Formats: sequence, structure tokens, C-alpha cells
Amino acid sequence: QVQLMESGGGLVQPGGSLRLSCAASTRMVRLNGMGWYRQAPGKERELVAVISSSGSTTYGDSVKGRFTISRDNAENTVYLQMNSLKYEDTAVYYCNAHGFDVGSAYPLDAWGQGTLVTVSS
Repeated sequence: QVQLMESGGGLVQPGGSLRLSCAASTRMVRLNGMGWYRQAPGKERELVAVISSSGSTTYGDSVKGRFTISRDNAENTVYLQMNSLKYEDTAVYYCNAHGFDVGSAYPLDAWGQGTLVTVSS
């Protein structure tokens, strides 16, 4: 069972930047898609950005041009660079990864525990 470990959340002023990281607990998995979702208080979870193993990316409309997703396939790690942060970016950010276990070929779909990003002056 793979675990996803997120880091990088915190408090930032409007207009500021943060970088989130998410690493898988084992290299014995092949992760196809990796990405970030977020959930603000009282709202449904929404897509922030996803990236395939080949580097293709998809962004939510609200973050296009401000956030950049990237990944290190060798380390099974995904990053989210967040620039020009706004009050409405405040949310718990969740990492997601899906793929399969290298040993068993068993499919997997894992979620991190979430990291809080607060944009406030």
C-alpha cells in the first residue's frame, strides 16, 4: 500500500508564493497520473492540476497561468508551484496518484492526508 506524503503548506499573504510537494512512500509503484485537488470550507473538492507520466498537464480554470505542476518520475514525486496567490486559493490541498504496484501489477489510487494553504493578510 503506497502512502503519499505532502509538505509545503502554510500561511502566505495575497500575491505570495508557495510550493507544495508530494512523495510516494515507495518506488515499487508505477504512477501514471499524479495531481493536486483542493477543498475549501463548505465547498466540494475540485481539480487544481494533474500531470501524466509523459508530462502532459491539465489545470483547473481558476489557477491557469498562476500555478505550475511538475513531477520527478524517478522519485515518484509531484510538485505544485503556486504564484500570485489569492484569498480564494485558501483550502486543504490533496495529492492524488494512480497507477499500479510494480510487483503485483495491482492497480492503485492513493490520496494524501492534505496540507492546508491559507492566504491571508
